[in-house]
Amino acid sequence: MTDPLLRFRDEFPILSRCTYMVSNSLGAMPRTVPERLAEYTEAWATHGVRAWAKGWWEMPLTVGDAVAPLIGAAPGEVAMAPTVTLAQAAILSAMDFRGGRDTIVMTALDFPSVRYALEQLAPKLGARVVVVPSEDGMGIAQDRLHAAIDDRTALVSVSHVLFRSAYIIDADALCAHAHAMGAVVALDAYHSVGVIPVDVKASGADFLTGGVLKWLCGGPGGCFVYASPDARERFAPALTGWQAHQRPFAFEESMAYAPGIARWLGGTPVVPALYAALDGPRLVREAGIERVRAKSIRQTARLVALAEERGYRVHAPRDVARRGGTVAFDVPHGAEVAQALLARDVVIDYRPGAGIRVAPHFYTTDDEVERVVGEIDGILATGAWKAFADVRPTVT
Repeated sequence: MTDPLLRFRDEFPILSRCTYMVSNSLGAMPRTVPERLAEYTEAWATHGVRAWAKGWWEMPLTVGDAVAPLIGAAPGEVAMAPTVTLAQAAILSAMDFRGGRDTIVMTALDFPSVRYALEQLAPKLGARVVVVPSEDGMGIAQDRLHAAIDDRTALVSVSHVLFRSAYIIDADALCAHAHAMGAVVALDAYHSVGVIPVDVKASGADFLTGGVLKWLCGGPGGCFVYASPDARERFAPALTGWQAHQRPFAFEESMAYAPGIARWLGGTPVVPALYAALDGPRLVREAGIERVRAKSIRQTARLVALAEERGYRVHAPRDVARRGGTVAFDVPHGAEVAQALLARDVVIDYRPGAGIRVAPHFYTTDDEVERVVGEIDGILATGAWKAFADVRPTVT
């Protein structure tokens, strides 16, 4: 049976040169990105500062509108930001930790960058961070997460999909419980948007952040923030900038926040990254997120089976409802094997404690899934990994 999603392979030049299985870290570049960046340079060269009035100024919101359908949001509900860390820090800066609500709930398996920022900022804002531990290093028990959210909790800031294991947190249940306890939820969906269905309306998330770098194939520097209709009016970030002002070019001395999602903008946008960010989300929308998810389930299940046949420890959920788009498994001499795979143009990544991470996407063939594990077999059987014993591992 022909896979209809393979028609998109020609849209990604790197797929003709290697077996690309690392879209969980950096999605393949669409072939049209050079044209988009040429549009940027042409606008700059031709119009100079006038380019701001010819579309640059609005780009954080127009690109946000391109992402919005992939998270179940409406036009005008998503704004672009330079990084998820800054977006989550801006959300934190909008919280009031007085009046008895002084707690931020996170998990031990959230992506460290956000946790670094929130743990450093929290004491300065009069808040404390409660970290929910993992019982198995792979997932977070939902009941344990809920138990950590109480009447002292102001903000729940957790990853929707955990980066090491691709474990999916039940966002609907989390938001329902947090709201019942009077807390605000900010999901970090960097590892979910583009490979699993995400619906902010169904979950009721107050905030959701993510980026186009990974499954959305939009390159670095294109991150986004969604705020629910209530949250975007109820809260105003202290970490802000002139683009969030009602009258930015009036250069007033005091802040007057713009209405709607615009108040979650910051300073001058990173315009080249926004040009590069446009076509990846478009292609994922065309592919259809339900079809992308179905294929991901099938191919990750095959990876789990191949790894288990060989006795490798699989660091990914077996339950498909809890497994995102990545399968990590430990193989002997994993760091060296990863380097040997890269040398053979099988592009994966490696995480200490998790192993080799393999991430098929909608443009991946079934033969490529088989090839990854077949190459590992050959590398181990021949001792080819030994050539990389002194090479510093690539960790992306």
